[in-house]
Amino acid sequence: MKSERWRDQVVPLPNAVAERYRAAGYWKGRTIGDHFHAVAQRYPDNIAVVDADSRYTYRELDRRTDLIAAGLLGLGFTPGDAVLFQVENSAETVLAWYGVIKAGLIPVATLAAHRGHEIGQIGELTTARGHLVQADYPKIDLVEFARRMAAESPETTDRIILTVGRSTHPDVVAIAELGADIGAEQARALIERTAAGIDGDDIAVFQLSGGTTSVPKVIPRLHDEYWYNAAAYAARLGWDDTVRAAHILPVIHNAGIVLGVHAAHSVGAAMVLGTPDPDRFLPLMAENGVTDILFYPALALGWAQHPQFDRATAGLRRVILTGSKINDESFALFEDRGIRGLGLYGAGEGLVMVTPPDAPAAVRQHSVGIPLSELDEVRVLEPGTEKEVPDESIGELCFTGPYTLRGYLNSPERNAEVFTSDGLFRSGDLVAARTIAGVRTYTFEGRAKDLVNRGGEKVNSAEIESLVLQIPGIRRAALVPVPDERLGERGCICVEVVEDSPVPTLADITRFLEARDVAKFKWPERLEVMALPSTRVGKIDKRALLEEVLAQPISGATDSASVG
Repeated sequence: MKSERWRDQVVPLPNAVAERYRAAGYWKGRTIGDHFHAVAQRYPDNIAVVDADSRYTYRELDRRTDLIAAGLLGLGFTPGDAVLFQVENSAETVLAWYGVIKAGLIPVATLAAHRGHEIGQIGELTTARGHLVQADYPKIDLVEFARRMAAESPETTDRIILTVGRSTHPDVVAIAELGADIGAEQARALIERTAAGIDGDDIAVFQLSGGTTSVPKVIPRLHDEYWYNAAAYAARLGWDDTVRAAHILPVIHNAGIVLGVHAAHSVGAAMVLGTPDPDRFLPLMAENGVTDILFYPALALGWAQHPQFDRATAGLRRVILTGSKINDESFALFEDRGIRGLGLYGAGEGLVMVTPPDAPAAVRQHSVGIPLSELDEVRVLEPGTEKEVPDESIGELCFTGPYTLRGYLNSPERNAEVFTSDGLFRSGDLVAARTIAGVRTYTFEGRAKDLVNRGGEKVNSAEIESLVLQIPGIRRAALVPVPDERLGERGCICVEVVEDSPVPTLADITRFLEARDVAKFKWPERLEVMALPSTRVGKIDKRALLEEVLAQPISGATDSASVG
């Protein structure tokens, strides 16, 4: 690691382990920007990224991002500075992504839906020097929001606000316009000098964990391992430069970058970006001959009713299904069309498992597959111990390998809790190693950690509970996941009220969270006022509570469209 900026806040990889990954050819000692530039030289005329309004070849994307990177350095950014990303899916977002990385800056993978509660903490943890926002975001004015966050930031007095999208703010920097006054050769030379000061084991990206604590945890992803993670995924799926991969979930998520943008760009393939709006995206799929897409099973069933669905999926070869168990109807929807359905498990902390495309149908439907790398080490442990459970038994998924983190940023206490004594990450996810159709694979069996998985967005229960407990009159609170056909899960907040205190409504609770600038996707969508069951040691018994909640009719819920 050449960078001194973050050295004391990152858990180092033992030299012998890093050398093993280098000797295997997995870690190549290059930056992500260098990897992308090499692919662009190999496939200059291939389409690199497409959205509803624009498209770029590899040559164009490489050149434009060189100019953006040079422009960013000209604004006064220094390699190692962090830049918060609050943007939507677009080709311009990909321009910004590579431009920031080529400048030696570190994208922080926040979401457009995050608000002050999240951005304030994450900005402080990463000492963010820049804040990139979607200027035409329809829900709030993110430019004004970024200004407020900068004014309230105690750790950064000179934060620079950048934008993508159409802006009505002439006094902020549109990132796509940077570098217009710089020659292409001059920009390339500057990028090469910048890259020479960065090692493959330096931090490339700050992803965010969907963990169980109320304070966000930052995942440092390194140039070597992050690009390898994506290339290994592309290799598992058999991707080449003829692939046109689509992504409709937030592209800044770890899945969007690793399994989408970087995976496609590791082989010269096209990335087709959109949103989960079938009226807009299905025609784009059809026009671009999409071959691969990552879907939620419930979303796929809804889209299948659309008149454009058959045309949009005519060229589809593989669909990666994630977020919930793959039911028979979802799987048959694609298999009956000759499209391979694949199961997937992925963690922002590293490990990705996916079923091989040539595996038997039972393996592809009923498991999440096998790890991407021969050097991934996976153990299924009895939760809270280091004792392995036998095959066919459920336990906690624990792992390490050539693209798994060694520790959260500046979190020594948390790191001591989430790693085994020999360095395996405790995921909090429950799995079983099983043999299906003669193939040893892994099945996802639920979560040991306390989360609500709302359409792929992880809401940690402790965070919402600690906020709700600040409401006067609420004695105890527990957030539990309740099933939802469209999103997989929604949050149900269960509260116990102090005697003679007013009984809160769901609207009272959401207004309280809104006043504290909590991202809307985290708001509970159902309320139960009840005596909360306790364990023998006096803690809330969430298993018993969930059983009670699921056994009774809904007493309070928002309209499904009211929470973003």
